Amino acid sequence: MDDAPILVHRIAPTGGRRVVIRIRGVDTVLGVAFSDRDLIELLRRIDVPGPDDLVLGDSEVIAWQGGKPHVYEERDAG
Repeated sequence: MDDAPILVHRIAPTGGRRVVIRIRGVDTVLGVAFSDRDLIELLRRIDVPGPDDLVLGDSEVIAWQGGKPHVYEERDAG
């Protein structure tokens, strides 16, 4: 796992990206995001401060695996 506490996994074959947060060495799956709006909502639900700025501002707190940031479907990746 990356050093960033929020990890957005690679795009699933069916679309969307699994979102995991690491707190005190424990990984917790927050859900699957199909857009930046979904990712912001997942972070808002667990009271992460300023989720809009974290996601849209390309914060180093978020690590994007296996693809470009902000892309949630394979057809968008190309």
